[in-house]
Amino acid sequence: MEESFVPFGGIKNDIKGRLKCYKQDWTSGLSAGFRILAPTTYIFFASAIPVISFGEQLERDTDGVLTAVQTLASTALCGIIHSIIGGQPLLILGVAEPTVIMYRFMFDFAKNRPDLGSQLFLAWTGWVCVWTAILLFLLAILGACSIINRFTRLAGELFGLLIAMLFMQQAIKGLVDEFHIPERENPKSVDFQLSWRFANGMFAMVLSFGLLFTALRSRKARSWRYACGSLRGFVADYGVPLMVLVWTAVSYIPAGTIPKGIPRRLFSPNPWSPGAYENWTVVKDMLKVPVLYIIGASVPATMIAVLYYFDHSVASQLAQQKEFNLRKPPSFHYDLLLLGFLTILCGLIGIPPANGVIPQSPMHTKSLATLKHQLLRNGLVTTARQFIHKNASLGQVYERMQEAYQQMQTPLVYQEPSARVRTYVA
Repeated sequence: MEESFVPFGGIKNDIKGRLKCYKQDWTSGLSAGFRILAPTTYIFFASAIPVISFGEQLERDTDGVLTAVQTLASTALCGIIHSIIGGQPLLILGVAEPTVIMYRFMFDFAKNRPDLGSQLFLAWTGWVCVWTAILLFLLAILGACSIINRFTRLAGELFGLLIAMLFMQQAIKGLVDEFHIPERENPKSVDFQLSWRFANGMFAMVLSFGLLFTALRSRKARSWRYACGSLRGFVADYGVPLMVLVWTAVSYIPAGTIPKGIPRRLFSPNPWSPGAYENWTVVKDMLKVPVLYIIGASVPATMIAVLYYFDHSVASQLAQQKEFNLRKPPSFHYDLLLLGFLTILCGLIGIPPANGVIPQSPMHTKSLATLKHQLLRNGLVTTARQFIHKNASLGQVYERMQEAYQQMQTPLVYQEPSARVRTYVA
């Protein structure tokens, strides 16, 4: 990416580069056929599960004002719009943990103010989103994303490590909470007796670690020494979503005399149920927010804008690492501008905004790309099979494999496209 601090210069260059490859993105994706299903299913579960978890956390932190319905709606809406008109289709958008933390702080501030309260919380966050979008517009127009070139790989990985630690923190906290009585629940209920709370917590640990272990094992199925190649490939491609379904089914095994609330499940209202759609029309309440709080909304908006600038840009950068051998130009400035419009849209309909997320974005690219070690392994296996079928001697097979290995050491740009979707890169 060329540095361009000329107003609108970076956005203009991004749009020009995007238009040149926009048609190819759709034709390449459609020509991939069913091969695109495996990475699509994988990244769907990798994105949906954290968003549902964050929705449960928001429901707890905002006293039910925001739920998993809003986080899923935000992720779906922003993701669809970005995939159609965004500059980097490899970038995955979603409600991230930093956004959840900011919304918790804003709710704690609003609920203690008599002229705001929980009734005008979403209306006030709408103004926060408006201020955030204005700052994102200024950053995109003035070419602030050019500074991303000066970020080292270490800085991006450290930021990704911070997000990963937040994920782990919430996972551990969630497991610990399974042993306690949830807020706004009747402590005299049978489900919350000490013995049943202990059983619920232990069963939650079995489900959590079982899913984690089996999902990680399934991703490495291609290196297994048992089962046929096609089965190992199927497990490696679809193992994660299959394990989610399997362990979800396991959670329904307890029955009979076991209380209905064991194990605990996420409760989320339907978007069309009475009262669930009030936040979708929050724009009509925005003018009820006092002027002082409208101006004061610029303070959390500044923190969110800086957070989104780094999070969105670093996610884009990590999704375009050199080892992925991407062929199409980046689009940092235009994507930041589009993020501003999406932030306003989310604020006006009362849902938390979404931005580029880590680690889903680099995971998305990796699931679509054919990496060099995969090409090398496939080439050596193919060469060995060809000469074994020809009844070649061991020395001839070894010599041919050496030639194939040397050929595969050439840069990837000279390699023939693989059957995987390597051409669908941004």
